[in-house]
Amino acid sequence: MAYGAGGGAAAARAAAIAQAIKASGAIVQVEPDNFLMILTKMDRPLVVMATGGFVKTSYQYLTAYKGLIFFTKSPAQLLLPGGAEVIASKKIWIPG
Repeated sequence: MAYGAGGGAAAARAAAIAQAIKASGAIVQVEPDNFLMILTKMDRPLVVMATGGFVKTSYQYLTAYKGLIFFTKSPAQLLLPGGAEVIASKKIWIPG
């Protein structure tokens, strides 16, 4: 199968994304309200938080629950449960 310059880069990107998904497991993107509901199901949730955005700041959050990774992005900071342990990250990168 022959790829042009753009095709080879696209194939390499697709392979990198597939490898990242294998390494990280299933990542489920949910709305902020659903993310907060998931956190209420845990005694001491561990949340990774980062800020991002080019024009407007967005707040990004990750947590693990029952073997899945849940991700959400919000234009405003979320009010996390009091028992949440928060890890500040420079960046969160989600494959795809």
